[in-house]
Formats: sequence, structure tokens, C-alpha cells
Amino acid sequence: MSTTNPIVVAVKDSPQSEAALGWAASRARKHHVPLVILHVADDHWSLNPATWNKQLRKAGEELLASAASRVSGQFGIDATTELLTGSVAGALGHYGPNVGLVVVGSGSPHLGGTLTDRALQIAGVTPAPLAVVGTADADGGSGIVVGADGSELSLRAVEFAAAEADREGQELTVLHAYQAPDPVSDAGLAPAELAELMDDQERVILSETVAGLRSTYPDLVVHKVLEPGKEPVRALTDAAAGARMLVMGSHGRGGFARLVLGSTTHGVLTHLPCPTVVVPPSEDGSSTDS
Repeated sequence: MSTTNPIVVAVKDSPQSEAALGWAASRARKHHVPLVILHVADDHWSLNPATWNKQLRKAGEELLASAASRVSGQFGIDATTELLTGSVAGALGHYGPNVGLVVVGSGSPHLGGTLTDRALQIAGVTPAPLAVVGTADADGGSGIVVGADGSELSLRAVEFAAAEADREGQELTVLHAYQAPDPVSDAGLAPAELAELMDDQERVILSETVAGLRSTYPDLVVHKVLEPGKEPVRALTDAAAGARMLVMGSHGRGGFARLVLGSTTHGVLTHLPCPTVVVPPSEDGSSTDS
């Protein structure tokens, strides 16, 4: 995250949005960066734009004024507010180039997971890192967890996570999960030598991922975790339970560049373990090995 560009938090009337607002305001105050509170009046589906838009704008302006007042009272921050119109993902996607971090609330709990349809859409289009915050103890965890798979985008995620951990005085866990051949179900399909070779290659990927961190952050405690045979979404959500933050790239080496959000990121955001930051590709589009 840039230490000078503003933090932007999108708000609506929900407990998750309120948690995101508090998380963003606390972060802005701690790092002495501007805070911008946005609300998107989603009018793109309206059949009677003139009448409906007036009501949407009024409700949005009242929501923003109330949010700014709470931030001022609780955090002593004079936040800027802005009302946008159009689709939520489209509006926030165009807003992001000069922003240090975009923050949104997660969806509502439902059927054992979290419905994060808007967060998923925004993560797929915003050029800034996106933090998705739920209601479960957003500031009480410890440690930064980052998913790594050797892709360029995961290296960007590791860089973000390392800078965050060093700045916050947190320990960093770099986790690499992959599907190794199962010795029972895959017997006869993958020779033991091949499985061993795969394990060795994945260990090299993890070691190379963290190789430069010690020279850049000499005081940072880094834990390397290899999870062979564990599904990546489960590995990340288990490791990040109780963490201060989980960081991952928007997609990894198993995805194609045309897929704006990878299956692992999608799966984690629908079962949010802690505040989770999705790091986008670089501006030149380089992001994966595919």
C-alpha cells in the first residue's frame, strides 16, 4: 500500500460496511494518510432514472454525512466524501488508479459461507489493492499470512505482505499449497520419484519467493509453510484464522490472464477468515506465468 495515496472506503447500510469503515479509518489515522468515504448510488438498472436517482442521491448523501460524522467523532479524522453513480464495481474500478487501498465490507453470512458478490466484482476490476473486511474481530488478530505460488502476481502479493508485516511489527507467514499425488488414490499413476521431484520443485518455489526478504526487511520474522496435498482455499483460510491480515494475488499461476479473478481468491473471499487484501496485476498487465 502506498504510504501517501489515500485510503478509499466504500460504504452502505450494513454491519459489514460499518466494520470496513472503522478498519479503514483506524488505518488512515495510524499511517497519517487521507481517508475518502464513497457511496455508489447503483442506478444502472433503474427504469425511471430521473425520479429514482434523486431519491438514491439523497439517501447516499445522508449515508455519507453520517459516516463522516462517526469517523470524526471516533477517530478524529476529517474524511472527504464523494457520491458516485452507476454500477458499484464499475464506479470503484475507475476510481482506483491513484489510491493506496480500496476497502469494502464483505457480504452477509449465508449457508455456511459469505456472499461477497460485490466484493468479488470489485476485486476483478480495481487497479488498487482491495481490502475486504468482515465483522469478525477485524483488528484483533496477529500475524500476516500471504499465499504464494511462484507467479509474478504472487510475488507482488508477498512484497505487499512483507512491507505490511514489517511496518506493523507482525510476523509473516508465506504459504504455498499445491496438489501433490496422493499415495493411495494415485498409486500407479505417479511414480514415487515423480512425487518427490514435484515436492522438491515446490520447495524451491517457496524458497525463491522469500529469498530477498531478509535483505530488505532484516528484522522481519518469516515463516515458510508448504502444504502439499491441501486444497489452496482451505490451506489459506485455515492458516489465516486469527490472523491480522491475509494477502493474495487476484489470480495465480494456474489461471489465465483473461480471468480477472482466480478460483482460489474467489473461494477465500466467500469464506473470509480475516481482513483480506487482494493485490491486482501491475499496470503493464504482467501478473502470471500463463
